[in-house]
Amino acid sequence: MSRVGNNPIPIPAGVTVNIGGDSVSVKGPKGELSEKRVSLVEVAQQDGSLVFTRKNNSKPARANHGLMRALVNNMVVGVTAGFTKDLEIQGVGYRAAVKGKTLVMQLGYSHPVEHAIPDGINIAVDKNTNIKVSGISKQQVGQQAAVIRSYRKPDHYKGKGVRYVGEYVRIKAGKSA
Repeated sequence: MSRVGNNPIPIPAGVTVNIGGDSVSVKGPKGELSEKRVSLVEVAQQDGSLVFTRKNNSKPARANHGLMRALVNNMVVGVTAGFTKDLEIQGVGYRAAVKGKTLVMQLGYSHPVEHAIPDGINIAVDKNTNIKVSGISKQQVGQQAAVIRSYRKPDHYKGKGVRYVGEYVRIKAGKSA
């Protein structure tokens, strides 16, 4: 029994859901998203909410039941509120700036690191060290934040690098004398 899959998704005002043959599309004030529907899971609109049911009780149907519900819920939240990931840069001389559709970062390398900002994603830099990645797709926002973090992961000896806000980096002891 899927606890996640059995929960209905309430549809907020201003959001329209279109259930096509093999896809589900959600349109709201911030934009439109669509996701391919898993054939083993039925999606129905009842009393202002979306209900997900399995066609049978096979293992793939049970596995995809909660997944499909979570993906559609993320689309509904994305087109109404959106998603954000906050990153911070720590290190002497480490900084970032947005120039057009490019994020330019100085991360201690001999060259600046340039990251192209894709469509549908907004990146803002505050105080040269705080990066805010936002958009309507949870997957794209998380992926872009992970790629930006991967340019200089936090160092476990000095703590320098790009990290998520609130991420704890355990500092190791150096060589003992």
